[in-house]
Amino acid sequence: MIALIVSHFVLAACAGPLVRRLGRLAFVVLALPPAAATVWAATRWAGAADGKAVTWSWEWIGTYDVSVALRLDALAELMVLLAAGVGMLVLLYCASYFTDDSPQLASFAGNLLAFAGAMLALVLADDLITLYVFWELTTVFSYLLIGHTSTRKQNRRSALQALTVTTLGGLAMLVGFLILGQAAGTYRISAIVEDPPEATVAASVAVVLVLCGALSKSAIWPFSLWLPNAMAAPTPVSAYLHAAAMVKAGVYLVARLAPGFADVPVWRPVVLVLGAATMLLGAWRALRLNDLKLVLAYGTVSQLGFLTVLAGAGNRDAALAAAAMILGHALFKAALFLVVGIVDHAAGTRDLRALSGLGRTMPLLCAVAVLSAASMAAVPPFLGFAAKEAAFDALLRGGTADRWALAVLVAGSVLTVAYTLRFVWGAFARKAGVADTPVHRAGAGLVGPPAVLALAGLVLGPGVGWTDPLFAAYADVFPAPAHAYHLALWHGFGTVLLLSAVTWAGGAVLFAGRTTVTRLSRRIAWPTADSVFGHLLLGLERLALQVTGFVQRGSLSVYLAITMAVMLAGQLAVLFTDRPWEGAVAPRVWDTPLQGAVAVLTCAAALSCLTVSRRMKAVVLAGLTGYGTALLFVVQGAPDLALTQFCVETVSMIVFVLVLRRMPVRFEEPIGTWRRLVRIPVALGAAATVGVAVWAAGAARIAEPAGAAMVEEVAHHGLKDVVATILVDLRAWDTMGESAVLAAAAIGVTSLIYLHRRSETSFDRDELRGETAWTLSGRRLTGLPQGDDTAPERSWLAAGSTLAPEHRSVVFEVVGRLLFHPILVLSLYLLFCAENMPGGGFVAGLVAGLALITRYLAGGRFELAEAAPLQPGLFTGLGLFVSTGVALGGLAEGTVLHAWTYHGHLPVFGDYHLSTSVLFDFGVYLLVLGVVLDIVRALGAKVDRQIERAAGALAPASDTGAGGPNR
Repeated sequence: MIALIVSHFVLAACAGPLVRRLGRLAFVVLALPPAAATVWAATRWAGAADGKAVTWSWEWIGTYDVSVALRLDALAELMVLLAAGVGMLVLLYCASYFTDDSPQLASFAGNLLAFAGAMLALVLADDLITLYVFWELTTVFSYLLIGHTSTRKQNRRSALQALTVTTLGGLAMLVGFLILGQAAGTYRISAIVEDPPEATVAASVAVVLVLCGALSKSAIWPFSLWLPNAMAAPTPVSAYLHAAAMVKAGVYLVARLAPGFADVPVWRPVVLVLGAATMLLGAWRALRLNDLKLVLAYGTVSQLGFLTVLAGAGNRDAALAAAAMILGHALFKAALFLVVGIVDHAAGTRDLRALSGLGRTMPLLCAVAVLSAASMAAVPPFLGFAAKEAAFDALLRGGTADRWALAVLVAGSVLTVAYTLRFVWGAFARKAGVADTPVHRAGAGLVGPPAVLALAGLVLGPGVGWTDPLFAAYADVFPAPAHAYHLALWHGFGTVLLLSAVTWAGGAVLFAGRTTVTRLSRRIAWPTADSVFGHLLLGLERLALQVTGFVQRGSLSVYLAITMAVMLAGQLAVLFTDRPWEGAVAPRVWDTPLQGAVAVLTCAAALSCLTVSRRMKAVVLAGLTGYGTALLFVVQGAPDLALTQFCVETVSMIVFVLVLRRMPVRFEEPIGTWRRLVRIPVALGAAATVGVAVWAAGAARIAEPAGAAMVEEVAHHGLKDVVATILVDLRAWDTMGESAVLAAAAIGVTSLIYLHRRSETSFDRDELRGETAWTLSGRRLTGLPQGDDTAPERSWLAAGSTLAPEHRSVVFEVVGRLLFHPILVLSLYLLFCAENMPGGGFVAGLVAGLALITRYLAGGRFELAEAAPLQPGLFTGLGLFVSTGVALGGLAEGTVLHAWTYHGHLPVFGDYHLSTSVLFDFGVYLLVLGVVLDIVRALGAKVDRQIERAAGALAPASDTGAGGPNR
């Protein structure tokens, strides 16, 4: 199972080269994984029909009972055949539908196959978290497929709308999954359904949240607005995602959970009411539309409501009918969508008012459409008829709620017959006063896939008994009724057949009076859900503008004050409500008097920040508070934290200084006395509140601290540095997440600086025709030697020639040159000694970054280019790659981030050991170095170039963003 899923994603990743080499014929190759999945599922038919399940699981995070679990049972067998079988036919259809020069064909092909893989994994998932992951993957890939033609506003809007609706539902579903998993004590779906948790309030809330996700995915009212708009996607997407795959995911989830939760009080009212309402509203809307694809879209919404009622009814016969109807609907609706694609392809329009005579000019296509439409209208001997007969019989023999639902479904079926007749008439009939539509021939590659689906619906009508053992294996999970229903094409004359005859006759009457019905439908039409959604978005945007205009005043101090005030109010409310200081151990003023002295100096520096008006003074004072904090770490005996704090504070102060070059010397915002009187209490109050909260949290501890256990664990492995081991081993997951966040933040900030492209920061010396930013000044210094009189006798820097002689410092150049390599060596020492001494990849990367900063400060941006000729992104990406690779390498032992240690002996150096945690730390080292280099290039070299351009010190050609090889 897992090999089939992985093969989809692997081949999807190869779609680009395949399309470039084979053109549209690449779709034939891409159809191989779904074809293999179809054959594999077919070989498992007998076992699934006998009630046997094929399982596979891999423990991912054992502590939290999170595993990747797959399970093929009867219901999954049906869904795999649909997802893989229809997917294979749609991919083959694409080989004829598109041309070799179709735009973005490679990305479309890859996304479509990846969606098929995600859908396959979704229906096989036997773990709630696994199901959610692939659930959201189908959402993402559907967003990419709907928005394939991204140049059209309608496609972009439809894709965003589908993503918004289904993602919100998915997030609600995730919360429901977490509640269910905690209540049941397991996240294994089969175990939860077999032994569901008690129907408590929490369980009821979880069920409602899960249904929100399922109903939004299957476009059930009020979430139905996204599906019709998704018809902006290419026709193969509509045929697959919106007929056989994605929209079936919600129905599948309802069917999967119904055996365990149908008896929860909120289940049936939600499912029956919303499902029945959706069937009526969707079918009624389909009667007045003229776009063939939209007719099918609203018909799909209607049929999904029908399926939801059957899947959630909660009895054995309704579940049997639901399985048959899921199969029948996928066959006829996918075929009809493909037919519409051929009509649009051949005639150039989907407007049924403009189409005429296609039944004579395209008889084979018309036959395929009639076969599929007959199954949709539930006409014997098609599969749709057998499934609908089973549905009517199950609800007829149910309780009062089931019979009310049956009445609505019969009415909806009347509308279904009416819009089905209107579809066939509109697409293929010859209309009075409309000339025959000119068409071009459709090849066998286009007609073949829908023909296979239509013929399957015809064959499985009389042969529906073949499917009965498989579908009954799923339905028998429900309590057995006194007289179990069995699928068959003919059950004799009776009430059920009479209801079917009523639907045919009523539909024919509505079609005969289609002009009146259409006029009446438009006259009493409610506002569309799409327009309501648009107005809601517009109102939300206006509200956001109003709130933003009120809150965002352009004053950073006001923003900070509001943030602190909100935090202060929340913390005080909690503190005065819980009173955590009662019974708590009184805090000590200090452990040693030296702590108090350092704290007083640090607080004095912090308070001084409130009174200064110059930006540089504020930066220096803020830096002193950071250095004071580092001294507190030293006094407390935490050298790792102190070393990291010193390095971070140094880099931060340098970055601040670089930025201040482009800012006024003084704060532009006037600071009056009353503002100081407000700011000081807010700042002091926030600090005091945070301090009390930290003390209260520490005093509330009732469990033994984990420090002793960590020290023992680290010592057991022959190590001494607990902090470094925590970062790269015990809590390596946190480090991975923080590394990714650090990289994303650095890339985002520097991208804002570069604005257009990073290549516009050139390091080509030929572009310089004046002084560099390091030597530019607003006025010349008088009374001092100028020119070569002050220049060093030799150049200590690689780019020293770019500096004006009078601005060169021999001391700085010598120190920068001599200390550069020792600092780099020190950074490597800090990296490799971290197991037993203070250090680590993070602080080592900062130290290496400081070495590059020293070269930059001594010689400017050209000196930085000589010291670091490689792109920062290379270091950042390589660091993430190394860390992630080490993490995934642990899978060889069954878990991510599993650590190995290799012991060896070298002739000169003696015994040594190499741990994967060191390699992981090396990835962190490269990432931090890349981040620091990126920031210095953005806030240093980029700003330098802006200053030089403003002073006219750059050649005109350089303004275009061109540069040398070291850009």
